[in-house]
Order: sequence, then structure tokens, then C-alpha cells
Amino acid sequence: MNQNVIKTDPALSTFYADLHIHIGRTRYGDAVKISGSRDLTFVGIAKEAAERKGIDLIGIIDAHSPVVQRDIREALDSGEMTEMNGGGIGYKGTVILLGTELEVREPGRKEFHLLAYFRTLKDMESFTDYLSRYMKNVNLSSQRVYVPALELQREIISRGGIFVPAHIFTPHKGIYGSTAPRMEEVLDLSMISAVELGLSSDTEMAGYISELDRYPFLTNSDAHSLAKIGREYNELAMAEASFDEFKLALQSQAGRRIKANYGLNPRLGKYHRTYCALCSSILDEEQISEDRCSYCGSTKLIHGVLDRVLSISDREIPLVSEHRPPYHYQVPLEFIPGLGKVKLRMLIEAFGSEMAILHRVSELDLASIVGNELAGLIVRARNGELGLSAGGGGTYGRVSL
Repeated sequence: MNQNVIKTDPALSTFYADLHIHIGRTRYGDAVKISGSRDLTFVGIAKEAAERKGIDLIGIIDAHSPVVQRDIREALDSGEMTEMNGGGIGYKGTVILLGTELEVREPGRKEFHLLAYFRTLKDMESFTDYLSRYMKNVNLSSQRVYVPALELQREIISRGGIFVPAHIFTPHKGIYGSTAPRMEEVLDLSMISAVELGLSSDTEMAGYISELDRYPFLTNSDAHSLAKIGREYNELAMAEASFDEFKLALQSQAGRRIKANYGLNPRLGKYHRTYCALCSSILDEEQISEDRCSYCGSTKLIHGVLDRVLSISDREIPLVSEHRPPYHYQVPLEFIPGLGKVKLRMLIEAFGSEMAILHRVSELDLASIVGNELAGLIVRARNGELGLSAGGGGTYGRVSL
């Protein structure tokens, strides 16, 4: 079992889960996610999650691709990986959920992305057979599926799958950010298992929209490189890392549940605030103007997540149920000034994984490896005490000292 599993009672343990990781290339060099790193192979992701990140449950969301499925089969046939009895594929204590990210466009609306996860490789292969009839290139990531969204939902649920609208608030193909002010206009709400908040939003922002009250929230990295794995993640209470247990956690059944979400402070997200495409200014709270840049007067604005949420909200103040898991602002280690690759490697060699560094290692022990200043910054990041500048227009925010 992964060293990051912490016993909570005789039946359940705590697991860290990042459920949105892309494949860049196959082991043979076939392109899957064009913008993804070549190091993002199926086996490469599993190794990074298990050996460096300390992520117990990972969702690889390009597993619908036949060339990726070839890599999976080879890893299973060689004995490097095994299919879990509870669903998913095991590698050195980390379990992989087989997922897909797809694009749908309804008539008269802009496109949006969705995630789906399946219990077994056989289930995913069945879904691939279906997709191949409605996609131009089924081997590539995040491709358009030329069917109605409701039909796609039914196909996923009929195979025992989990349906999750992806990065729901982002202006780049999020269902609220791009497509509609309400999900009910394009989806069957009864067939949604959870929603993914995305890098530029958090639980409180989602609390402005009453339609979301019924759904669990997921926070995931949407990683396009190995380094980005685990920049956002979820803490789950389950009996084991598996598809079946994850499904129970989403339903809050038998004590299984989402214990917490860990994500970037929305100000660090690259779509948090409105951005002027002409003068490249990020318009923060004090510079917001209705439809015009307050710096140059241009109307070429990319509206940020916060501004979009406020424009479609049906509440004047956000409502967050007391039963909703806490959302912890997590500054990824790569965002911390002065913590480069060499020092991060030293920390991982000393303490085992990034999850251990982020959650458990004392400031004194951190200082013994990287010195007092960096140790202090890591602990301040852990406690949400670092200053931040807002991101927007595709540019991440920054940690300021």
C-alpha cells in the first residue's frame, strides 16, 4: 500500500486522488495529446504518481485511445500492472482509473468538455467502439464527439461509467464558462456523478449557483506534463483505491466520502480574472469595467471565471453546506520561489513524495534539507499564508513575497 495512506479507523483509510491527467505520447511515440509532454506515457504517469508524487488514485483520461489501450494491454500482459478486483489498474500501490475527456457541442451553443471513467479496460474498449463511429480521430485526446450530449450521457451510464462535466467554469470549454448558464439546459442532471471545479475556481465560488448544491466537487490537475500531476487533488476516505470505492465515495455511501479538496487559490488560476487581449492587462477587482478595458479601452476581453460566475449566479452570496468537504488552498511546490528541481529532488529523496512534503514533514525536518528560508515558505504555503497575484487570459498567477 502507498506510504501516503493514513489509517483513520479499522475499515477506511485516506487516499490522495488526481483524476485528470493527459497522455502526451504512447511508448511507441504515437501522439495523443498534442500539447502534452512526450513523457506523459501511460507507464510514465503511473511511475510519477507512485514514486514521486505520492498519489494513490490517478485518472488517466485519454484511455479511450486505441494506441493507449495497446500500451495498457502490454503492461498487463507483462505483469508490470494488474487489473484490480474492485476496478482500475494497479501499479506499485497506486491505482489508475481509466477515463476519457471528450468535447460536445449542442446546436447554437459553444462546445464544452466532459470526463467519463470506466471500471475495466473491457468497458473502455466497448466505449471506444461506440466513439469511433462519431469521432474524426479516436486516437487523439479531447476530441469532438458528434452526438447529442444526452445520448453520450446515456452511453456512459449504460456501461456503468461515471460522468463528470470538466473544469466547469473555465472560459475555454467549461460548461458554465462557455456553453450555458445552467447545466440543465444541455444535460440530464440525474446522470451527473460529480463536477470538476477547475483551476480558477473553488467551493465558495461554486456556491453562487444553486444547481450545484446536489453534486460532489472534484479538484484535479488537468496535467499536461509530469510536473503538473498533483497540483490539485482530492482526499478520499475509502477501504481501498479502486473504481468501486471511488464510486461509493462520490455517493457518500458506507462511510466512503470526499474528505477534502486541495486546489490552487483561484487567484493563481490562469483564467481567474478578466484579461484584455489587446494590451495584455489582467483586470483585478479594482479595475473591473463592464465591457471595456480600464487601461486601454479595448472591448477585446477574455472574461475570467470569477466574473462569469457572478454574472450567472442565482444567489447574492455563496451558500456552502456545512456537510460540504473543506477546500484547502494548496500552493504546488513548483510555484514556491527558489525551490528548483535540484532541491525538490533532495526533499523527495529524504521524505518519499510530494504529498509527504506538503502534508506531514515538519518545518524543522524540511529545514535540515533545504534550509530555514525555503522550509518556512513551504510551511507558509501549507498554511495559506503566501501573497498571491491574480492570473488571467491563460497566464497563471504568481506567488509574491
